[in-house]
Amino acid sequence: MSEDTPTIDFSDLIRNGDLVVCGQATAEPVTLTEALMAQAAHLPPFRMMIGPVFSETFSASCAGHVSFQSYGVIGNARRLAKAGRLDVIPSNYSAFCADFAARRYQAEVVLVQLAELEGRLSASLSNDYVIDAARGARLVIAEINPDAPFTFGAEWPEDVPIHVRVAARKPPVELASTPPDDISRRIAAHAAGLIIDGSTLQFGVGRIPDAILSSLPHARNLGIHSGLINDAVVDLIECGAVTNAEKGIDAGITVTNQVIGTQRLYRFVHQNRAVAVRPASYTHGQNVLARINRLVAINSALQVGLDGSVNSETLNGVAIGAIGGQLDFVRGANASFGGRAIIALPATASDGTSRIVADVETVTTPRADVDAIVTEWGVAELRGCGLAERARRMIAIAAPEHRDALSAQLRGLAR
Repeated sequence: MSEDTPTIDFSDLIRNGDLVVCGQATAEPVTLTEALMAQAAHLPPFRMMIGPVFSETFSASCAGHVSFQSYGVIGNARRLAKAGRLDVIPSNYSAFCADFAARRYQAEVVLVQLAELEGRLSASLSNDYVIDAARGARLVIAEINPDAPFTFGAEWPEDVPIHVRVAARKPPVELASTPPDDISRRIAAHAAGLIIDGSTLQFGVGRIPDAILSSLPHARNLGIHSGLINDAVVDLIECGAVTNAEKGIDAGITVTNQVIGTQRLYRFVHQNRAVAVRPASYTHGQNVLARINRLVAINSALQVGLDGSVNSETLNGVAIGAIGGQLDFVRGANASFGGRAIIALPATASDGTSRIVADVETVTTPRADVDAIVTEWGVAELRGCGLAERARRMIAIAAPEHRDALSAQLRGLAR
């Protein structure tokens, strides 16, 4: 292991055709990725595997011989997708991570952000596919960030060598919660009615999950077992709503795969043994999720069909979302004792079109797995319903101005 260096020259490190994998979301090693992108025009052609992007690192104007891949289009990755430079791998997050462990994807170079504490290293903000990618990589380059929190559960494995260490020049990427608007508050009010005391929560990034979490300070003995945690979790823990006492497993422990928030959250999780940043095989594993009491999965969508089919990936043939962990957690919640799987979305898109549609263009979560759909107009309980009743319930939570058209479409469909 080399000593930390302030800069890095990739000219002798990147080879023609290399697959370069970097940490995702707030775990992106920005010192390394910015240097790589700045030097890309002078490097051989290589492939870049990214996840959600909340930095300004990856630009559609970067060297044309760099190709980008991801398991979804989240955050600023949309800029690459819009420019036709992002190849989307349609995979459940659990399977995507498992494919690195099984060497279906072979990374040659891995860039990772780590925290260091008394000689020990932690993957800090994300315990994802990067560690498994590093196990088989030719070259592992670690950005040691003194501002990254040392988290438990994400300790860097001693058997995975780090070949180059670089000193971070910037603190970790932050993502602040989005303030709720009237529609998200109305959605949250309906969704909160499905969350009973003692529930264990899973949720994603965005205004709607943030609004739902913000509506729960009155709840008692909530637990957290999620693909991510954000600043709203700190609020719920500090007000006493989250105790993790009734989860059935991991009593007293908030479990997550990623930490996505601001320095407030990062300070909270630093050396906090009541937070475990676990690998996707645990956070998204069906055998684990089925053991959790009252797991409530809260996810969003781009469209929901009258039959309950959920589309979280594409609109008008363009990829603008992701499968992510949605289906992992929907099925996990369905298998959990007392669990609920909530899909929450605004009834209309920003252009005024209905997000409740006759048929979705891409099926992310099949109708057979759907439980409850929530919009600002109410809740459609779909589990156990036939197609005709599902359609009636879905039309009832569509925006009023679209209900007649949806009813007319329903009459024209052969179901």
